[in-house]
Parts: sequence; structure tokens; C-alpha cells
Amino acid sequence: MQYKKIELGSYNVHLIKTDKFKTVNVQIIFSDEVKKEEITIRNFLAEMLTYSSNKYPTKKDLATASQDLYAVNVYSTCYRLGNFYNTDINLYFLNEKYTESGMMEQSLNFLKEIIFNPNVHNNQFDSTSFQIIKNNMRMQIESIKEDTRKYSMIKMLENMDSKSPYSYHGFGYLEDLEKIDEKNLYEYYKKFISSSNIEFFVIGDIDFDKVGELIKNNFPFNTLKKKKKDPTIVHKHIKKRAKTIIEEDDINQAKLTIGCKIHDLKEFERNYVLTLYNIILGGGSESLLFQNVREKHSLCYYISSSANKVDNLMIISSGIAKNNLKKTLTLIKKEMKNISDGNFDDDLIERAKTRYISILDEMYDYPNQIISAYYASIILNADFPEVRKEKIMQVTKEDIIKISNKIRIDTIYLLGGRNHE
Repeated sequence: MQYKKIELGSYNVHLIKTDKFKTVNVQIIFSDEVKKEEITIRNFLAEMLTYSSNKYPTKKDLATASQDLYAVNVYSTCYRLGNFYNTDINLYFLNEKYTESGMMEQSLNFLKEIIFNPNVHNNQFDSTSFQIIKNNMRMQIESIKEDTRKYSMIKMLENMDSKSPYSYHGFGYLEDLEKIDEKNLYEYYKKFISSSNIEFFVIGDIDFDKVGELIKNNFPFNTLKKKKKDPTIVHKHIKKRAKTIIEEDDINQAKLTIGCKIHDLKEFERNYVLTLYNIILGGGSESLLFQNVREKHSLCYYISSSANKVDNLMIISSGIAKNNLKKTLTLIKKEMKNISDGNFDDDLIERAKTRYISILDEMYDYPNQIISAYYASIILNADFPEVRKEKIMQVTKEDIIKISNKIRIDTIYLLGGRNHE
């Protein structure tokens, strides 16, 4: 795999050459500091851009053009990364070695059309496409509570700190959706296209010079480069005692979500020790929580933990009978204390390292995951996968014990259920 970076003034192009894939994958990452009131309109815009364009004014027209280009696929994703909110416009298509000469340029022109020539007339987006997207978004937002695991996560984070970016969920908000119309969406598009930080990635069996020239000539982004800011969220207050919130709800299985704040991490701890701690605590079927809370004591239907090093949070999720809350919490705290006391087998560390390396190896099977690794190296100063493999082996039991004392339960949220055994 070869890598080349091209600086084009207002944005950077990252080219990754590999013959492992038959496709060429393109990802343009638009990033801005997260603002809660802009999440909904940003999501709306991302959907709108990939639904239709001025040249392809309906979804059917766009699909037909896609098929003419050997089923080129374009889609968008929006997500928060710490203090930032990202919109990715993604494109993938068959390498022209398997189609015909010139398809690289035609596919990139298709993407250019979608980004720079949206379905806009008289300074407003097309009303038909607009209403379809708006209705879809309304249904999606209204359905959040139906997914009790997601809803429980959202409510726990809001109760932890409703003013922190980690409490802003990425589905959008109904009150903001109702404020969006065809005109102000177009005004937001102009802001989005002219002020976002942009990183442009292409991965595949490509010619660096040819692709670099095509991008330079066809993607005239003219954004101002901003000073690099740290996306990591730092907690201003660490509670000595956790707060517990119970919300009644008539569901069969109660959803328990526990938010833990992490503080004072050093770079090695953030990138490596925290990952192993999480795998050992609740990162799979061999973890302490799974083996002792679910298997041994049968107190839950599922249980797992996840660590977010950018938000400085660790979250434990479980499905339980409501009357098992106290017992479940007692066991979870016991397993966390066992780690801080060093009462766990060294074999768990070795298995966690093996699993981590396996995950890194699997990453090379997916173009978008390779792009994510390169992007993390730019934004988070993360090491490349081969370096990660070496450094993960350096983590000791003492490192894991030490980091356990930097993780503290902050908020316990239970979305209630019927009392049953």
C-alpha cells in the first residue's frame, strides 16, 4: 500500500494505492465544530445532496445515471467526532480496468455534479425532493424511542451533561426540523461548501498523478484553512458519587445504561491501554462482565462496554429485569474494582491483545476502514495500524490497573420495564 498527500491550498487530497480491491473508493470529509442547532439541517443537507441534483432532478434520474456508470454508488453519512461534526460524501465504483477507459473521470464528474450543482432553482432547493427528505427525517426522529437501547443511551448522556457535545445525538431534533425550508437549506449549503474543513480521500489501484490532476481540475473547493483544534472533550467536573435516574416505561426488558467519565489520560493510555481495559471489562463474550454478570449469575440478557477516547467516556449497556437493578450494579462495580485491584488473570490481557490485532488485520479488508485509519492519524494523531500492533504489545497489567483508577461511574440510567423474574 502506497500513500501520497497533495496540498491544494484550501484542502488536502490523500491518495492510497492498493491492488487489493476491484473498486475505487472516494470519501470527502466535511468537518466543522459541532453546534447542536445545526445537526438537523446538516443531516438534511447531506440527504438532499445525494437524493437528486440539478442534472438529475429525481431519485430515479440519479439511479439511472448511476447504472449507466456501471452502478456507481454515492451516499452520505453524518456523525459527531468529539467537538466536531462530520459529513462524509462517499462514492465507489468499479476500477476502469474492469469496465472501460475513461470511467474514472466520468465517475468523479458524477460526484462533482452532486456536490457543486445541487437541485436548486431561484435560490432554493427543489420542493418535491425537499418534502420527501423532510418526511423521512421526521419519521426517523419520531421513531427513536422505539429503539429502546438507543433511547436509553441518549437519555443517559443528556442526564450526564445536556450542554456537552457528547449529549448531542446525531438523529436530529424535531423542533429544528420544522424550522428548515427550501431557502434556508440552500443558504446553509453555501455556508457548508465554503467554510468546512475538507479532507479528500481516494483508495484503490490508482495512478497518483492522474487522479490528483482530475481532483485538482474538478473539485474547486475554496474554503479557508482553519487552525487545527483538538476534538477531544475534557470533563470539567468529575463526580464523587454517581447519580441514578429511573424512567418508567411499559417494556418487557429494562435497559440499563451506565456512563463513566475518564480523566487525565496520557497519550499511550488513551490510544492503547483504554482499548485493552475495555475489551477485558466488557468487550466481548470472554469479558469479565459477560462471563460473571450474564453467564455466571444470569442477571441480564446482554451486557457490554464501549470506550470513546475522543469523548473521554466509557459506557456500559445491559438489558435486565427491573428488579435486578441493584444486584446487577453491585456485580458491575465489583468487576471494575477487581481490575483496579489487579484481581484478573494475565491470560485475559493476552487474549485482549490478540483480539485487538485481529481487528486491525480485518481493517485491511475494507476500504472505508483504511481511510478511517488515515483520517485518525491526521485528526487524532493516531498511529498507523502496523505501529499500533507493536505498541499494544507494550501494555502491561500495571498500565491497566492504573487506568482503571481514572474511570469513574458518573450517571446510571434505567429505562424501566415490568417487574418480572
